[in-house]
Amino acid sequence: MFLRISSICSQLKGKREAANITVGRAIDDYIASKDGVLSPTTIAGYQKIRRNNLQTLMPVPLSQLNERVVQSAFNTEAKRITQRGTPPSPKTLSDMRGLFYAVMGQYDLHFSPTVPAKRKRMRNLPEPPAIYGVVRDTAIELPCMLAMWLSFTMSEIRGLRVCDIKDGMATINQVIVDVDGLAVTKAAAKEYERNRSLSVPPYIMRLIERTEAWQHGEAYLVPLSGQAIYKRFKRLCNKANLEITFHDLRHPYVKHTTKNKSLQKQKSQTTKNDDLGFLFLQY
Repeated sequence: MFLRISSICSQLKGKREAANITVGRAIDDYIASKDGVLSPTTIAGYQKIRRNNLQTLMPVPLSQLNERVVQSAFNTEAKRITQRGTPPSPKTLSDMRGLFYAVMGQYDLHFSPTVPAKRKRMRNLPEPPAIYGVVRDTAIELPCMLAMWLSFTMSEIRGLRVCDIKDGMATINQVIVDVDGLAVTKAAAKEYERNRSLSVPPYIMRLIERTEAWQHGEAYLVPLSGQAIYKRFKRLCNKANLEITFHDLRHPYVKHTTKNKSLQKQKSQTTKNDDLGFLFLQY
């Protein structure tokens, strides 16, 4: 009986102490408790939110939170203008809400702030031949083709090594991401399904074989940083008046049209012409 009463008193004391800590302290404690469990990019994203977002809530004790206070903070975030000159995206606001909800759940507090719904943005992307013409024979042709043809993400492209190419197959075993400006290698991709093996088209295989990494047996096929690839791609597209981002290369439309043309050409051309470059040029 004494032990039960002691346990109840301890729980009540813990709740009183928790009620006095601030939102900022609660988020700090939550992030610290997940370090080593969540991915480095997820932790970095949480830390960024802690530093830059929901600042009106950070000094508020948990005991003083209510739906009105919480919603007001999210309203402020939704109207804030970022460094890009635009309000935060619905996804960014949704990420803030996800972190806040998880942290509050640690203290049996539940709030449901409303944030703008995610909207599917419809865009008219350039045709594959136009994109290919821009990147062909450049230092970023290989990463662009890996993204456009095999749907590799930037982190997967950067993590692709010589040893990951075998018997005409490319296997995703690791990725490289940027965390606070530093390249970090992760043994697993973002989703379980993304650790996979894909057949490498002959054209892309020839691009791989021309890399210094392949010829000298070095580790990474694409030594450029993510920012270097992004910026070079943007400059090339701006020069050609093409409105597309590197991430758009993995867009379903680009993949669908490119692969459909591949199937059509395979039916009508000989093996000699079954070539990625040929497919794009004859699109």
